[in-house]
Amino acid sequence: MSAVDVSQDIAALTLRVANPADLPAVLGLYAQPGMDDETLSVTQAEFVLAEFSRYPSYRLFVACEADGSIVGTYALLIMHNLAHNGAPSAVVEDVVVIAGRRGQGIGRQMMAHAIAEARVAGCYKLALSSNAKRVGAHAFYESLGFAQHGLSFVIEP
Repeated sequence: MSAVDVSQDIAALTLRVANPADLPAVLGLYAQPGMDDETLSVTQAEFVLAEFSRYPSYRLFVACEADGSIVGTYALLIMHNLAHNGAPSAVVEDVVVIAGRRGQGIGRQMMAHAIAEARVAGCYKLALSSNAKRVGAHAFYESLGFAQHGLSFVIEP
């Protein structure tokens, strides 16, 4: 995994694991145009976040400015493997930055954080998937060193 250069970013952010008090802001990020069609209620989201504790390698992170306002979020899952000589793999999901702050280095800092977390965990790869319609997001991920790899198949259970 290559390092992501964040040296030209405007302002340093604090990236931390989300807590229940962060959920209204996180849900607001997911509710932005072009994201999810529907979002959970805060009560539903509190239940889901509590479920994360059952999977200690699955964490929701928030990107906070100095004043504590949440301007981005992403989820990271570290999966342990019996294959690949026991090396874990990582999956990043639900990457979103507040609309008015896109293009200012927030996503780059979040992805650098995800890559560092995966590296520390000894992962042999960090994967993500993106909606085929999100061409701008694809260019962003490619600018970070991500490359299209293989095929992704989905079935609705």
